[in-house]
Amino acid sequence: MNTTLITAIVAIASAAFLTACGTPVPQTSAPVYTSGQPARTTYGYIDSIQVVAGNNSNSPGVGAVIGGVVGGVLGNQVGGGVGKDIATVAGVVGGAVVGNKIEQSNRTPVRDTYQISVRLENGSYQTIQQDSLVDLQVGNRVRIENGRVYRN
Repeated sequence: MNTTLITAIVAIASAAFLTACGTPVPQTSAPVYTSGQPARTTYGYIDSIQVVAGNNSNSPGVGAVIGGVVGGVLGNQVGGGVGKDIATVAGVVGGAVVGNKIEQSNRTPVRDTYQISVRLENGSYQTIQQDSLVDLQVGNRVRIENGRVYRN
């Protein structure tokens, strides 16, 4: 019974951990400047500005899973018979709660960024994502230089 319970806990924790490791792929409607593109200066007018919610890079739930596994292993070391089973379950639940609290307290704050769509002088559009607007507004004449938008 003990090895079966531990094996089940480890299997569930491993599956949850691997599932939490996936990262969503952001979707954009226009090409976004990347640092691999050659640096050049272009001019245009701001067509739109959208706030993009910051993406937290930490995997949510990993702390709870790890805490649950550790709590289950520790709880399994206590008592015998039905008491051991109860201690194991309590260890899993308690460890998950503590692990989740630790993960939340260590999470780094995320900042919003701005997706700025610029209608270039040649009629095409370019979308730039940057961390601040400074004094940029829709309709401003701007220049795009090294992947950033500046008021012109």
